[in-house]
Amino acid sequence: MTLSNEQLKKIYFGAYSFSETEDGYLQAFQYSKPQIDYFREAYDFWYERCTATTAKTLEFTTKATKISFDYKIIWTGSQDSFELMTDGLITDIVYVKDLKDEGTLTFELPEGRKSVVIYLPADETVLLRNVDINADVTPPAKDVKVLWLGDSITQGYGPLRSAQTYVSVANRLLGYDIINQGIGGYVYDKNSLMPMDGYRPDKIIVALGTNQYGSETMTAVEEYYETLIGIYGTEIPVLCITPLWRGDNPEGVPTLEKFCENIKKIASDYPNVRIVDGFSLVPHLSEYFLDDLHPNCLGCEVYGRNLVEEIRRIGF
Repeated sequence: MTLSNEQLKKIYFGAYSFSETEDGYLQAFQYSKPQIDYFREAYDFWYERCTATTAKTLEFTTKATKISFDYKIIWTGSQDSFELMTDGLITDIVYVKDLKDEGTLTFELPEGRKSVVIYLPADETVLLRNVDINADVTPPAKDVKVLWLGDSITQGYGPLRSAQTYVSVANRLLGYDIINQGIGGYVYDKNSLMPMDGYRPDKIIVALGTNQYGSETMTAVEEYYETLIGIYGTEIPVLCITPLWRGDNPEGVPTLEKFCENIKKIASDYPNVRIVDGFSLVPHLSEYFLDDLHPNCLGCEVYGRNLVEEIRRIGF
């Protein structure tokens, strides 16, 4: 059977809203229109990335043995992948670099009922239509809505694998219903924090700061948390992840460490904000990074799993 776009939305996770193009493709957005308009005016680099298919997935249980869909790639950043996970195991990877901008993808599935996740590219903007599957699909129940805010590491640059971003690794264990508002190059910027009509998360995760650790003041960080708490209040738990170690500028590490300590001081002023020390999450070795800044596949696996352990340890 071919799913209508309305049926597709029921198994499509990671979206705040959807729109349909004239040629029938479904596009998913993680930001509201006012937020997207802000990025359009603020900085092209952010605007290009704010509509990427970051942390978006198709998720369902089924007895189907085959699924296919038409895709259209309308923007490309770092070329990562479409990935198929069956019963918790990655069983197929299709790299964007090997695809045309428009086409059809087909995945074979094993016999019997199984849990399926299709990870869409993290650093491309991909549209879908004509999802065809030869059995019924049932979406998973996800009870905890989480708004995840961050920069390129949270968006997913580094592993060059959509299923292997630290957010993907962590959420395989946590099972959150996430909206990932990570954007490459982003900073603590209060201007993108806006109420999102009809959406109120149960938890918020903030992983920002590595792109501005040389700032002379902490005003931007202070204003960010003031704005965030002003919008969502003190009843929603917030997790602050301070920046990771970075080895691309060894002379700057003491400045980065001081910046992280100042973030902790600011965040700790709010009773609903818990703090995780980013320096403790990924080994301080180049082997765990693509470029001594963005964790690679190994670094993201360690980051995601260590983050889950911290979340559970502190009861977030």
